[in-house]
Amino acid sequence: MNEPGLDQEIAQLQNAYGMITEFIVQYSFSLLGAALIFLVGLWIAAKASNLVTRLFEKHNIDVTLSNFTSNFVRILVILLVGVIALGKLGISVTPMVAAIGAASLGAGLALQGMLANYAAGITIIVTRPFIVGNTIEVKGVSGLVKDIHLGMTVLTNEEGEQINVPNKHIVGEVLHNSFANKLVETELNISYQSDPDAVVAILSKVLTDSPHVSNGEHAQVGINDFNSIGIEIGIRYWVATESYFQDKYQTNSSLIKALKQAKIEIPCPVREIHIQQP
Repeated sequence: MNEPGLDQEIAQLQNAYGMITEFIVQYSFSLLGAALIFLVGLWIAAKASNLVTRLFEKHNIDVTLSNFTSNFVRILVILLVGVIALGKLGISVTPMVAAIGAASLGAGLALQGMLANYAAGITIIVTRPFIVGNTIEVKGVSGLVKDIHLGMTVLTNEEGEQINVPNKHIVGEVLHNSFANKLVETELNISYQSDPDAVVAILSKVLTDSPHVSNGEHAQVGINDFNSIGIEIGIRYWVATESYFQDKYQTNSSLIKALKQAKIEIPCPVREIHIQQP
C-alpha cells in the first residue's frame, strides 16, 4: 500500500537531484569564475589603497586626505569588481546601477550641506591655504588653527574657546592668514615741541628688546599723521596669537614707560570755555 507513495518520493528526490546536477554543470564555472574575480578584486583593491597611502606619505601630503583617498580608491575598485562578477553570473546590473543612482541622488540632496563641507575640506587640504598652527581670520572669526577635518576646521583663541568653522564657509571667502603671529596696530600723539625722530628711535628700541614681540616680523614705527593735538606716531608690531592680548598689553605698557622716562610730552586735548556775564 505504501509503494505508490514511496515511488513518488523517490521521483521527487530524483527530480531535485537532476535540477541540482544541471545547475552545477551549467553554472559551476560561472560561480567559480565570479568568486575568483571577486577575490582577486579584493586583493587589487587592498594593493591600490596601500599604494595611494605610500605615495601620499612619500610626498608628505596631509594624513586626512591620504586616508580619504585610499579608502575611496579601495571602495571604487571593489564596486567595479562586484559589477564584473555579477556580469559573469549573467545577472544584469543595469537595474542595480539605476537604483544606486537614484539612491545617490536622494542622499546627495539630503546631505548637500555635509557634502559641500567635505568638498571644501578636500580643497583646503589639497591647496593648503593654511596649516595647523597658522592664525587665520575668515568672515569675522579668527583664531589659531588647531585641527583640519574634512567637514570643519577647528580654531582656538586666547580664552581657550574652541571654534568649529564649517569648511564651506572658508573656501571662496576672503581669508587672512598671519601664520603663527598676529598684528597689533596702534597710534599715539606727541607734542609738536618733541623730536619725532627721537621718539621713533625710543619706541623702536623698546619693540626690538621686548620678549613679547615676535622677532620674525619687523616692527614698524613712524610719523603717521598730523592733527590738532600733535604729531601722530604709528606703531605696528607682531605678537604670538596664543598670547595676543597679554603680549599686547605688556608691550604697550613698556612703550608708555619708555616715553615717560625720556620725558616725552603726550598732549591731551584741552578746551577753554569762556562764560560771558550779561
